[in-house]
Amino acid sequence: MFIKICGITNEEDALAAVALGADAVGFVFAPSSRQIAPSLAGDIAKRLPREIVTVGVFRNESAQRLVEIVNGIGLHAAQLHGSETAGETRWIRQRVGAVIKAFPAGHPGIRDFAEFGADVLMVDGPSPGSGRMFDWRLLEGVVDPTKLMLSGGLNPDNITNAIRYVRPFGVDVSSGVEVSPGRKDFNKLKDFIVRVKKASDAYCSPGQSTSAETPRLGWPRSASARPGDASTGAGDGSDLSVGGATTGGSPPPIYDWKNDEH
Repeated sequence: MFIKICGITNEEDALAAVALGADAVGFVFAPSSRQIAPSLAGDIAKRLPREIVTVGVFRNESAQRLVEIVNGIGLHAAQLHGSETAGETRWIRQRVGAVIKAFPAGHPGIRDFAEFGADVLMVDGPSPGSGRMFDWRLLEGVVDPTKLMLSGGLNPDNITNAIRYVRPFGVDVSSGVEVSPGRKDFNKLKDFIVRVKKASDAYCSPGQSTSAETPRLGWPRSASARPGDASTGAGDGSDLSVGGATTGGSPPPIYDWKNDEH
């Protein structure tokens, strides 16, 4: 199961999440108590192992500016947490490595997710980062779990039940593993990740994690360079994968989320 730790504001927390077994870290660029400057996020991302997926979290940012930030500091993916349209999301997806499109539970856009062209659907609580859960029954019959990243009020105490009930592709946590906004609690992080892996082994079938429909990132976890690195010339998104193809230059290898070992 794919594990994303969001709301990272400092190198210490990022390295702790990685050491404990997280697959991805998220940096919030939207106004928030966990907001971080792009320059600092880029510095932290450069110090992480290249197999760790780095995600920039935005809310109603201009598409052009968003692409400039993601590629300029070398992040793997953009997470869109605002009212971005399907057209705007597709435009962004053509220019960055991957896109996670987030909706609050019950939003009509969830049913139309395919029109957005994003790699992963995130379903969150009504107020992202608030630690508030939502009724997981809202996902029944609506969401393909192989494309779903579950968020919203997750913590070490409820994550086992969440995975048992929803059986998503991945999970995302921020406030549920904090000691204060923007500061992670090492013990909570450890407990959360351990419980995710145990629940995944217990409740998620092997077939689910190897489905041909499982999302993938368009930028490799083990590539020798990230988007925006001087050596790649990819700062403008010209060499990024789009749905398995490329928009120019030599095609980079693809990191396939369906083969994720967690």
